[in-house]
Amino acid sequence: MSDLETLKRQAAERAVEYVASGMVVGLGTGSTAVHAVRRIGALLAEGRLQRIVGIPTAEVTAREAERAGVPLGTLDDHPSVDITIDGADEIDPQLNLIKGLGGALLREKIVAAASRRLIIVADAGKRVEQLGTRAPVPVEVIPFARRPAADYLTSLGARVVERRRDGQLFRTDEGNLILDCHFPGLTDPRGMAQLIRAQPGVVEHGLFLGLATEAIVAGERGVVVLEA
Repeated sequence: MSDLETLKRQAAERAVEYVASGMVVGLGTGSTAVHAVRRIGALLAEGRLQRIVGIPTAEVTAREAERAGVPLGTLDDHPSVDITIDGADEIDPQLNLIKGLGGALLREKIVAAASRRLIIVADAGKRVEQLGTRAPVPVEVIPFARRPAADYLTSLGARVVERRRDGQLFRTDEGNLILDCHFPGLTDPRGMAQLIRAQPGVVEHGLFLGLATEAIVAGERGVVVLEA
């Protein structure tokens, strides 16, 4: 396991310490959150956790949870989530986030908004002083709105790149497209979030503002817990 993967695993396993038997747990998406899913599965197998229901934030997460032996449910049956453990692409000092480089931002935000507690797990390289300085802001749009949405986002100052995978337009679990919006930093992320959502055809964006309650960040000096 690489040093980076070791850090990710350490952060994820620290977050799982907050999970107790009987909880409904949001299962995040991405390379760091997958370590949390596997740890929950291991604790269930050992009998140290019981009666856990996982709410996956992506189809790929659901498959990983099934392999790990984590029972799954839906928001229809469990509309209130006790705790969600998820990753992030950027974390600012107020624990505002950019998420969605894995393509699951819509379901991730739905589960986060339904959660009493959102714990972000990441390596120290995800910490930034200002959102938008390293990662683009993913914007999910319906296919019909691709061109007008891209033109609108460009007018907001973004360099817009259509996300592709294996030479094809990337499709989300909902069948939508993602436009990655590269900004030269966001001085007013809340204002930008409102502007992005104002465009018809935009389904959701990757600015997660005021949702995270804690961030568990692993770096060379160990694991640090940040609170909002």
